[in-house]
Amino acid sequence: MSNGSTFPPPRRLRGTLLLVLVAVVVVGLGGWLFWRSSGGEPPRAGQPAPGRSADDEAAAGTAGHGGSPDGTDGRGHTPGDGSGTAGPPRGSLKGRTVAIDPGHNPHNRDHGREIARLVNIGNERKECDTTGTATNDDYPEASFTLDVARRARTLLERRGAKVVFTQDGDRPYGPCVDERAAIGNKAHADAALSLHADGSGAGNRGFHVILPARVTAGSADTSDIVKPSRRLGEGLARRFMAVTGSDPSNYIGDGTGLDVRSDLGGLNLSTVPKVFIECGNMRDPKDAAQLTDPKWRQKAALGITEGITDFLTH
Repeated sequence: MSNGSTFPPPRRLRGTLLLVLVAVVVVGLGGWLFWRSSGGEPPRAGQPAPGRSADDEAAAGTAGHGGSPDGTDGRGHTPGDGSGTAGPPRGSLKGRTVAIDPGHNPHNRDHGREIARLVNIGNERKECDTTGTATNDDYPEASFTLDVARRARTLLERRGAKVVFTQDGDRPYGPCVDERAAIGNKAHADAALSLHADGSGAGNRGFHVILPARVTAGSADTSDIVKPSRRLGEGLARRFMAVTGSDPSNYIGDGTGLDVRSDLGGLNLSTVPKVFIECGNMRDPKDAAQLTDPKWRQKAALGITEGITDFLTH
């Protein structure tokens, strides 16, 4: 026989190989059956991966993309919050302070003498506060402003902002317009907003944003806030229109939705960027139908939140 000859393997070796092959098949089949019995299908889009809860996925920003209109995941969590390594998510307002001034006060009507006293607004003296207007069905402006302000506070806080109110329906009246400005100043607010609704004649529709004029008189000096306040107001008008579908005022601002005034103490005495927004005209039936609708008020709050967010993150 030569060295290149081949021989069939011994029977004992062939039997050993067959047993090894059978063992591999059995182990593989058993593992597959165990995986199936434990629900081992690959996670579909929007489902947490095995070993991770839905909250884990939301915190890591890897859950499905069916978020809520305010840019959160529907539970008030901004995608990316809590990941520990990614840093603040896009649009985060962490470390920012926003002052919201809900116009008037539901109790002002019971304190006529107190709100009628004059206070210094720099370039003149004006009433401490007023009662505000109302719809023809007696829905008060003060109730509207508080409701929208509270909704906006919730949305802003979800994005990480610290929100300071001038009043939350918890004061007997006011506060006076000079104190309203002082509250935002003391908080060193990065942005301040006074919330209102107008009381013009029927047929006058739409929203407008009031910007501070340059005022340097007495205790008022708006020199440093005029420019950033305009940027805040322009962004607010743009976002408010986009989110609510409302048009800019057809009676103030020449279609721009912007108005500049020097007779408002809340603006004259502010040392932080600040604007007013008149969300609509309560005396017009069509505008009033929106202002009294909770769903529309939620849109208004979101539009305000988006406008403030743009200002503080760009």
